[in-house]
Amino acid sequence: MPDLSRRRALTAATALAGATALAVPAAARASAPAHDHDAHHDSPAAFDEVYRGRRIQGRPSSAGGHHHGGGYAVSVDGVELHVMRNADGTWISVVSHYAPVPTPRAAARAAVDELQGARLLPFPTSPAN
Repeated sequence: MPDLSRRRALTAATALAGATALAVPAAARASAPAHDHDAHHDSPAAFDEVYRGRRIQGRPSSAGGHHHGGGYAVSVDGVELHVMRNADGTWISVVSHYAPVPTPRAAARAAVDELQGARLLPFPTSPAN
């Protein structure tokens, strides 16, 4: 059996690294949903829970007009919390606008945390007269 030279060891390591680099992206593509771009537009599931003593609710909404919510309604103690889905799929609310979260439920929880017990006031949807 021939001795392993430095050149053969480096050649084998380079070939292994190249094969791994090609296999990992292919495996990631194979495990991704067939229509990943469509998954971004799917509405998250509805929720209704008490979080830190506050009732938070969310559900898909047919009133997806304007850009707020993208067809999803969220409320804290019965008061609408305006949420918006970002292009990357994260969600923000008017209360925690600069802290994107992965779901509307997380946006509602972040709003409750930010409110620190204060009442959520209705967000004006039309200009005052």
